[in-house]
Amino acid sequence: MTEEKQPAGEATLRVLAMPADVNVNGDIFGGWVLSQMDIASGIIAAQRAKGRVTTVAVDAMKFIRPVGVGDILCVWAWVERVGRSSMAIKIEAWAVRHRQGISEKVTEAVFTYVAIDEDGSPRPVPEEETPWPGA
Repeated sequence: MTEEKQPAGEATLRVLAMPADVNVNGDIFGGWVLSQMDIASGIIAAQRAKGRVTTVAVDAMKFIRPVGVGDILCVWAWVERVGRSSMAIKIEAWAVRHRQGISEKVTEAVFTYVAIDEDGSPRPVPEEETPWPGA
């Protein structure tokens, strides 16, 4: 079954699901998928915060379909909300099915990050830079 909708956000990470990452049912561990999503959303959060961030929460995690060995996991992420020191990053993970060439959304979540300084204390997220007029 092919999803009609396409992924939103920025293509942040692509990784091949390998046999070492399976559970007893032969599907890829949900924890492995979660880890890839944390890596991808952390990239987006660090770019927006212009520095160090830490994951503080995973909300609305929803596993939709399993990931299989040989599938390419593609993680799309975008900034959904920015507070004083925190950011909500929305993530969609899609699988390009091995040998089938179709793409299906397999999971989605919202990860919350806090911008931190070198001592690990919260710091403000910088204002977003506005482009030059006409840019």
